[in-house]
Amino acid sequence: MFHYENIQKLNELELLVYHYVMQNKRQITYMTVRELADAVHVSPSTVMRFCKKLGCDGYSEFRIKFKMYVKEEEKEQPKEDLDEILHYFQGVHTSAFEEQIAVAVNMIKLAKRVIFIGIGTSGILGKYGARYFSNLHKFCQYIEDPYYPVLEDIYEDAVVVALSESGETGEIIQMVNSFKEHNCKILSITNKNSSTLSKMADFNMSYFVSEQKTKSEYNITTQVPVLFLIEAIGRRL
Repeated sequence: MFHYENIQKLNELELLVYHYVMQNKRQITYMTVRELADAVHVSPSTVMRFCKKLGCDGYSEFRIKFKMYVKEEEKEQPKEDLDEILHYFQGVHTSAFEEQIAVAVNMIKLAKRVIFIGIGTSGILGKYGARYFSNLHKFCQYIEDPYYPVLEDIYEDAVVVALSESGETGEIIQMVNSFKEHNCKILSITNKNSSTLSKMADFNMSYFVSEQKTKSEYNITTQVPVLFLIEAIGRRL
């Protein structure tokens, strides 16, 4: 039901419905289409489009299928911290996902060098990605300093792998813009395919997990999918 290729079709408003549904599984089966639309602050037609993109004829069929989905999920009774990860991995065993990986692999194969960029947690993952690809004999570096100079000709035939959970980090967007001015190809890995970064990229891969923050507004959204995507691309090189 929630396969990768289906989620990939959702636009920004439909993704809001998706995230609300995944965070309120028990309530959804008792909500009308109007109640769900009001809860997410979207129109009922947006909810209906969401249902159709998941392969349902309408909201009634969606509720029936979703109830079966929840029951099947509860049989396994995963721990709460595993639920999101299991849901992600259940959705990537598709030809659409493999096609996305193949595009990313081809971009990196054709590049003379690969540059990972990210800030904070994404910067740490970028450092890991650069080391992982270097182990595969691909010339890589990582940059977590947003003021690192982008010099003429140094980045010829380069692919920049831009990591950002939100896809809205100002420093990363500024860095990507500088790299684009030097004709670098941009491969972004974000949580949403509707973010500024994903739209700037030559190719974007999104993982669509629920955003999680502490009361202090620190982002603790799982980054396991990012690690998986980096390794999946690397193994296929």
